[in-house]
Amino acid sequence: MAPSALRGFRDYPPPDAGARSELRRRMRAAARRSGFVELEVPCVESFELYQMKSGEGIAAETWLFHDKGDRPVALVPEQTPSLARIFVDRAKSEPMPVKWFTVSKSWRYEEPQAGRTREFLQFNLDILGVPGVEAEADLLATAALLMDEIGATDLYAFRLNDRAVADGIGRLAGAKNAPGFLRAVDRYKKVPPAEFEGELAEAGVSESGRAMLAELFRDAADGVPPARVAHFLATLADRGLDDAARVGVERLRRLFDLLVRAGLGDRVVYDPTVVRGLAYYTSSVFEAYSRSGDGRSVFGGGRYDHLIELFGGPPTPAAGLAIGDQTLELLLRGGGRWPEGEPPLDTYVVVTDAALTPEAIALVQELRRGGLSADCDLLARSMSRQFKEAARRRSRRALILGLKEATPGAVVERDLATGAQRELARTSAVRPA
Repeated sequence: MAPSALRGFRDYPPPDAGARSELRRRMRAAARRSGFVELEVPCVESFELYQMKSGEGIAAETWLFHDKGDRPVALVPEQTPSLARIFVDRAKSEPMPVKWFTVSKSWRYEEPQAGRTREFLQFNLDILGVPGVEAEADLLATAALLMDEIGATDLYAFRLNDRAVADGIGRLAGAKNAPGFLRAVDRYKKVPPAEFEGELAEAGVSESGRAMLAELFRDAADGVPPARVAHFLATLADRGLDDAARVGVERLRRLFDLLVRAGLGDRVVYDPTVVRGLAYYTSSVFEAYSRSGDGRSVFGGGRYDHLIELFGGPPTPAAGLAIGDQTLELLLRGGGRWPEGEPPLDTYVVVTDAALTPEAIALVQELRRGGLSADCDLLARSMSRQFKEAARRRSRRALILGLKEATPGAVVERDLATGAQRELARTSAVRPA
């Protein structure tokens, strides 16, 4: 039997590999335009790094093994612990704020399904050193720019919440088990209503509290848009939210105001059911979701103000988000926006006779040194086959060598979109248009 990729792993032959590369290029460019600089992290770390962040339970999700020194190490399941480790080492000299992005492969030993593989690529954006929601506003604005740059305009929007508000709603509903309440809320859109009710009851929420939550979540079923957020949150606060929750309400109001001013008012909503990473995020939480179909989550993030201290660093406010390649692919393919592959070739050199192939190769090198993407036929194929190859490569033009009617020292340039031809001096043909 012929060998194949392991379960949960994928091959990416052309044109998909080129499409993925093009997406990463655009994402990197958008991050750099937003003032982020790239950080590169190892693919293997001490397993202790993940225990510090997530506890012993993380072992079931990691590719864990022992190195030749019998030290427990793991293939990296996420980038943030590595970022924290690196920042702690540089904290005394690193100017604030820190705006880093990473593009790295990660590995998690979990059940493969649509949008989830055991090996995946993740694009992270993180801001350290900014205590206010200005960090979240910058992250979401950058994420929006990045999504638009890869062709996802109108396919996505953001759902926002604040953990202090979510915790306050739980206390208002009479929840006796706060983590259990948040786990139930996190599953609100994923389980049948009866199962959700049962989970709330297990968390100690009374019948009247469950009725209050049902009304609240029903009123926000499609997300609360910016124009209604202030009134919705004020009404919620008037129901009896305590002081800690009201602080979260004010953060949300401020964040929505910043996002509207940044031109994102058409793609942000308040959603009280968004809670995310129960033991990780400290206030703001958000996720991007698909505007079509089942509205599935595409990626998420939020504020994690205690992680740097957990790793032995100074108190450092931080916020970030992580975009996985698998859910992003589902979004783009579903919306008909998946790239064709590698960028189009600028020039394909065509010869009338295979004897001219050495000259074609020399011309191709001149074009490449001049900054143009170029190629030529290496299989001595007919002119018609060469033009078909140029079309397959989506070449902008062909340069034809060997036409008898061409002036000595000139080449014939054919625009492959219009078919128009003209003679060019060879020196002119190798310059970028």
